[in-house]
Amino acid sequence: MLLNMMKSKIHRATITECILEYEGSITIDEDLLERANMLEFEKVQVLNMNNGARLETYIIKGERNSGIICLNGPAARLGYVGDEVVIISYAIMTEEEAKSYKPIVVKVDKKNRAIM
Repeated sequence: MLLNMMKSKIHRATITECILEYEGSITIDEDLLERANMLEFEKVQVLNMNNGARLETYIIKGERNSGIICLNGPAARLGYVGDEVVIISYAIMTEEEAKSYKPIVVKVDKKNRAIM
């Protein structure tokens, strides 16, 4: 049996931009991507702590150490600058792998700098 498990998350990041005129995605600071073991174009789930919205999209790599968390395209309708979000990536694992896997959690401050 294969299970879809949380691989990693960026916890309570702050949205810095929303750009509606874009084809869609979320732009994330490259440093946060590396810390969370997330890749450009990887599918993620974004949970908005302010309004309860949940969406799935893919990652675009943002400038390193910029703190950027930008909702692009239709996703821009589901959040505002200043909203806090949780960004979660998942991996498919066997039951044995899942039992021993420990997800990566990257906590950030209000400027989206890792505070691990």
